[in-house]
Amino acid sequence: MFVGVARHSGSQDEVSRGVEPLEAARVQPAKDRRAKGTPKSSKPGKKHRYLRLLPEALIRFGGFRKRKKAKSSVSKKPGEVDDSLEQPCGLGCLVSTCCECCNNIRCFMIFYCILLICQGVVFGLIDVSIGDFQKEYQLKTIEKLALEKSYDISSGLVAIFIAFYGDRKKVIWFVASSFLIGLGSLLCAFPSINEENKQSKTVQGIAGMPLYILGITFIDENVATHSAGIYLGIAECTSMIGYALGYVLGAPLVKVPENTTSATNTTVNNGSPEWLWTWWINFLFAAVVAWCTLIPLSCFPNNMPGSTRIKARKRKQLHFFDSRLKDLKLGTNIKDLCAALWILMKNPVLICLALSKATEYLVIIGASEFLPIYLENQFILTPTVATTLAGLVLIPGGALGQLLGGVIVSTLEMSCKALMRFIMVTSVISLILLVFIIFVRCNPVQFAGINEDYDGTGKLGNLTAPCNEKCRCSSSIYSSICGRDDIEYFSPCFAGCTYSKAQNQKKMYYNCSCIKEGLITADAEGDFIDARPGKCDAKCYKLPLFIAFIFSTLIFSGFSGVPIVLAMTRVVPDKLRSLALGVSYVILRIFGTIPGPSIFKMSGETSCILRDVNKCGHTGRCWIYNKTKMAFLLVGICFLCKLCTIIFTTIAFFIYKRRLNENTDFPDVTVKNPKVKKKEETDL
Repeated sequence: MFVGVARHSGSQDEVSRGVEPLEAARVQPAKDRRAKGTPKSSKPGKKHRYLRLLPEALIRFGGFRKRKKAKSSVSKKPGEVDDSLEQPCGLGCLVSTCCECCNNIRCFMIFYCILLICQGVVFGLIDVSIGDFQKEYQLKTIEKLALEKSYDISSGLVAIFIAFYGDRKKVIWFVASSFLIGLGSLLCAFPSINEENKQSKTVQGIAGMPLYILGITFIDENVATHSAGIYLGIAECTSMIGYALGYVLGAPLVKVPENTTSATNTTVNNGSPEWLWTWWINFLFAAVVAWCTLIPLSCFPNNMPGSTRIKARKRKQLHFFDSRLKDLKLGTNIKDLCAALWILMKNPVLICLALSKATEYLVIIGASEFLPIYLENQFILTPTVATTLAGLVLIPGGALGQLLGGVIVSTLEMSCKALMRFIMVTSVISLILLVFIIFVRCNPVQFAGINEDYDGTGKLGNLTAPCNEKCRCSSSIYSSICGRDDIEYFSPCFAGCTYSKAQNQKKMYYNCSCIKEGLITADAEGDFIDARPGKCDAKCYKLPLFIAFIFSTLIFSGFSGVPIVLAMTRVVPDKLRSLALGVSYVILRIFGTIPGPSIFKMSGETSCILRDVNKCGHTGRCWIYNKTKMAFLLVGICFLCKLCTIIFTTIAFFIYKRRLNENTDFPDVTVKNPKVKKKEETDL
């Protein structure tokens, strides 16, 4: 024990004279060593810590921390780590040794991940049910927009303030986040008032920011530099798993979209008490679980045991900021907030990395918007199956990518430059996989009036032909059927069918004037069947290959998530890490999540061939898409977003590298010990 203490306490003068610290410790008299108060073992220290749990808790509860700190600071020797700020685990003055064994980052991660799962479940339920609630309560266009954007707008507005003012008391904000998540979930459980739906997403937006901003910095403060990636990867993975769980719980409750926009055809099940009760119980369950974390999170201190030494080691490492900012001191007024924001906005590396994070989110948004519709139309799947399959691909792929990305960068102990290289390399790999996806598509099925002209008697783009013009068919009712000629028709009316009857609980259609070719099949009564309900079989078996490619693409794309966050925290001063993440979330909202869904929906609509038109002439949802154009749109948008990620990260990398070569913005480095200098350069 004496040897270890002497090695670390060796002065720089001894090193420069060629005297090793170990030798200095050996020649030092035992009496002098005892006079310095060096402990013989660490076990008595642990016992004393448990004996002072109650006094520390009382000091913490009574607000006498400043007096104790001032008193202890006089007796502290230069170079020693002041661990007086570390606090015991307990609720106020109620502490115990049993609770102290949970006073570590691993136990905190358990309750933190439970809270992330709860919010993910709420988001999944909201996203999967928002369409039904919009139709049920007949929201106006401006109300729909407010409902969809309320989370992004509210979280963007409060991100800066929560990051700046919450950095000093993170645990209190975690508790508040737990309460607000439960409250927002309860508001979602009562959808009978439109305003409550809007308020619930605004509340969730405020509740999420402490988790995604302060949670990251709290974890980073309590783990070693190269271990943070694993914890952040687990957190990101847990959040996505919660979202997938909410999607799975809500998907069976979603009603298949109506095939008409006419006023006479309205929803029946959505207004039933049973339907509302099922939604209510899911949201209630999420609220209860979220509130169960209130007391455990309240017991954790703002400074865990060992956090002081971890922070001290990280402060000694070189960072990418001016040397005058090393001892930066900021108050709590608006002037200090503006000064801190100005410092961060002048950091081009931080801004470029934040833009990279925004473009990465655009990839996920684009995939989530396009993939269900793409699967439904490209591989002839029902809306429910397509949505479920898209969720099973998007969420696990993204979660696995986030987790593996965090584990890889932590295992390899990557420097800041290595993190940026890792982002660029994995993004290039995902781009290559995206190019292969465009070749995994099916040939379009023949559709009468769309890409088939009724055997030469009609015109493309017109559903009406001589064989059905006397039927006076309406395009406001979409009920596709597949004829025995393997041609799909918009409805039995447009196929010229005059008779139908049920067979094995399915309707079969007969005497269809537009269907003249194909294999003739007789039913049990001897009548010849001309058409059956549903879409024609695309005879395409490329779905497993498509799933494999898109899943691999999402994994490599997810590799960039955690490294981007770690790189951002390493290019700013320690005291501005939370605020830097807050700035990145504002940039993410402005350039990513707020405009992204609307842009992608508008882009997807350009591939629409046939749209619903009711009797009044108003257009509705798209019935038929151009599959080839949709494939190019899906791949093209994701390709463009990943290309932007590579460009922004490359710019950040070269700026960072140039600043390192200048060596003017960094604290002085002692070069007398080459091993120390090499280690410090590796941390950069």
